Amino acid sequence: MTKVNEYKDGVIGRLYKGLQGLVKSRDITYVEGSGKLVAPNAVEVNGQRYEGKNIVLATGSFARSIPGLEISGRIMTSDQALLIDYVPQSVIILGGGVIGVEFASVWKSFGVEITIIEGLPTLVPAEDAAVSKAMERAYRKRGINFKTGVRFQSAVQDDKSVTITLESGETVSADLLLVAVGRGPRTENLGYEDHGIAMERGFVLANERLATNIPGVFAVGDIVPGLQLAHRGFQQGIFVAEEIAGLSPATIDELGIPRVTYSEPEIASIGLTEAQAKEKFGDIEAYEYNLGGNGKSQILGTTGFIKLIRKKSDGIVVGVHMIGARVGELIGEAQLVYNWEGTAEDVAPLVHAHPTQNEAMGEAFMALAGKPLHAHA
Repeated sequence: MTKVNEYKDGVIGRLYKGLQGLVKSRDITYVEGSGKLVAPNAVEVNGQRYEGKNIVLATGSFARSIPGLEISGRIMTSDQALLIDYVPQSVIILGGGVIGVEFASVWKSFGVEITIIEGLPTLVPAEDAAVSKAMERAYRKRGINFKTGVRFQSAVQDDKSVTITLESGETVSADLLLVAVGRGPRTENLGYEDHGIAMERGFVLANERLATNIPGVFAVGDIVPGLQLAHRGFQQGIFVAEEIAGLSPATIDELGIPRVTYSEPEIASIGLTEAQAKEKFGDIEAYEYNLGGNGKSQILGTTGFIKLIRKKSDGIVVGVHMIGARVGELIGEAQLVYNWEGTAEDVAPLVHAHPTQNEAMGEAFMALAGKPLHAHA
């Protein structure tokens, strides 16, 4: 684990250094310290007041726990889990969402015995139902244990292990308990509410142009309700910079932001799930292309599928959902199709290189356009 952490810290360090260099080269004043909003146009850091025509709130998020469950010792969140310098023998993961399944995947590859506890009926419950099912199959095959539709009640630890009790009375013990129940907005004691900024459950409320209810104050990233993804916060930062500069940028469609779960297998999706599309548009069509027909996927020894969802009325693709090794690398094309309101007929004539997994995307669209090659229509 020492080597793993060294490698991880090296990558982060290089990227951080690069960003610092960029900030310096743009002649940006960079102040390190704890800041607080002290007026609608001013922030105070270490006793020094900074005023601006505009203020951007971007204080990010923290790893949540659940009421009554204290984070200490063998009970930890992703913050502590990323720093441990040994490989535990067994871990209980509370939460089967993105963070939970990612940690389960990496720890399992280090030989750890894993049990995921998820209160909702499936793993990765925010994903399309077919993807959730496929993920469960893949995790069973990898020997990752999970219990879904079960609720956590309490946890006790001693100097050797942690034991959790479920509402059913069942108990599970392991070396560690990872609490992966999502992330909360980091907004407490920062002066936001004191200066009239509209909040809800700790989140800062912003409109589609990321402006708060206080003129000149904007909010971006995990403190704004919606997807909690690094690239969303990044894009919102660019949007706000352009907005302040008077460039009137196009608003960001939350559904048009790619979502990737970095596990083995990977999950990548954009747009609506089949259930959401049915609810919104009524008459829809869904098609699944199995990666079994893709040469590169066979080389990689991965299974999975690409699922496309389109409206019957005009053929516009409103959802793309994928599971399999490396499918996160395919989300770029899916993003273009979704955001440009493409149809299967638009994509079918495009040539996809062989042998690549990207070819599977081309074949899925060809099949949806009624021209299946290595699949049944």
